[in-house]
Parts: sequence; C-alpha cells; structure tokens
Amino acid sequence: MLENSVQIALNYLERSGEIDDYEETCEFLVDNVAFMIRHGQHNKLLLANRAITAFQHYRTARTIELVG
Repeated sequence: MLENSVQIALNYLERSGEIDDYEETCEFLVDNVAFMIRHGQHNKLLLANRAITAFQHYRTARTIELVG
C-alpha cells in the first residue's frame, strides 16, 4: 500500500513537472504516506492525493522561504 501510494503520487508530480529534487520528493512522500497509514488511512488513492497536496504545500512554503 505504501509503495503503490507513493508511486501514484510520484507519477503525478513527475508528469506535472513539480519535482525539482527527486530524492527529497521521495523521502517526503514516503514519510507522509507512512504517517497516514500509521494513523489508520488505508485507501491508496486517498493516501496519494493527500501526499500530493501536502507536497505541493511544502514546496510552496519552501520556495517562499528561499525567496523571502
């Protein structure tokens, strides 16, 4: 479930051009999905969608920090 959810999220982020550091993105997604699984979420599409949204927010916040 973890691997499938992360792969779905990676595929989406890759196709949308949102990955600038592949290793950092993988680590973020694995940590995020693992956290949700530990807290009882088991729907792989929901896990992937929430991980994508979390990554997009993280990336935006990181960009604001670098610019600001």
